[in-house]
Amino acid sequence: PGLLECCARCLVGAPFASLVATGLCFFGVALFCGCGHEALTGTEQLIETYFSKNYQDYEYLIDVVVWLLVFACSAVPVYVYFTTWTTCQSIANPSKTSASIGTLCADARMYGVLPWNAFPGKVCGSNLLSICKTSEFQMTFHLFIAAFVGAAATLVSLLTFIIAATYNFAVLKLMGRGTKF
Repeated sequence: PGLLECCARCLVGAPFASLVATGLCFFGVALFCGCGHEALTGTEQLIETYFSKNYQDYEYLIDVVVWLLVFACSAVPVYVYFTTWTTCQSIANPSKTSASIGTLCADARMYGVLPWNAFPGKVCGSNLLSICKTSEFQMTFHLFIAAFVGAAATLVSLLTFIIAATYNFAVLKLMGRGTKF
């Protein structure tokens, strides 16, 4: 047999689904961890700059709550940033809303990011619009989306592992017994 036939025979038994799932798993975890870390750092800077000047308001958030809960619930920050971005779009286009611009606010306290006694805790109107136009807000929003996509890619890769392992087990079980069921 020639080299091509030998390589083809070896490649028939290669677990391509598992190899693709492995690559997807590494990609998803790297994307989730890298973008998630940068997004959390950006969120911390936004909170320090615009929502609360008192370090004690968010001290507990930095030490324990952000790194455990936000990574565990990666969809929540995407939701928070999306609702803030939507509010900013309403302020930027006043014809799309019946509310006055001054009443449209983003309150970091209602998401549990800051305690209820934090001052000011919320930003309204044109001040909120100026926050939404900052590069920090835009970058952090997109990094959270990328981290969420990384978590989804990891989930898809793990499901692919399960499907491939189940298929391989079924084939080996069937081949071991011949054609008997």
